[in-house]
Amino acid sequence: MDAFATLLQEATQRVGETYFQLPVAGQEDPIYRERVYCYELYHQLRTLWPPDSRYSLCGEVDKMNHPLIRGNNLDDTKPDFLVHVPGRLENAVVMEVKPANARPDRIEKDLKTLTAYRRLAGYAAAYLLVYGHFDDLARGVRDVEAAHVGRGQEAEIDLSLIDLWHHEAPGSPAYSVAWDS
Repeated sequence: MDAFATLLQEATQRVGETYFQLPVAGQEDPIYRERVYCYELYHQLRTLWPPDSRYSLCGEVDKMNHPLIRGNNLDDTKPDFLVHVPGRLENAVVMEVKPANARPDRIEKDLKTLTAYRRLAGYAAAYLLVYGHFDDLARGVRDVEAAHVGRGQEAEIDLSLIDLWHHEAPGSPAYSVAWDS
């Protein structure tokens, strides 16, 4: 699934303004709605998906009571996107999506989930895709990671296992961002 990054760039570029921030009746400013954004991104990815790929793109696959993927921040998870071969442990990509104004505890939860999927569920790549304008998100995330280091156990968050992507505006492609930027 080396081509996933290219597909992600193309698909995010196709996400329109209405799906990026949802207009609300009786309110002047549109709002971020993660699920609306994810459904449109899923649609755009599916239209670009190679028909001969052995991998499937799935959205919000519930891992509750999965016989092999359990414990260590994996129970009761529903990643926003999975790229895998259903029914087999051929796991390529796990991705969580957050709007730029997401609360730190929500980002922390997703970082724990992504780290666990890389370490324990055999996923080859993990992405945190943030959409909208952000200035200091990467620095804030590093602070969250630092809070999980040195507790006498393996850190629950390991940013070296997660690729940070930013989708800044509708009509523009997402791009990879270094955690130390």
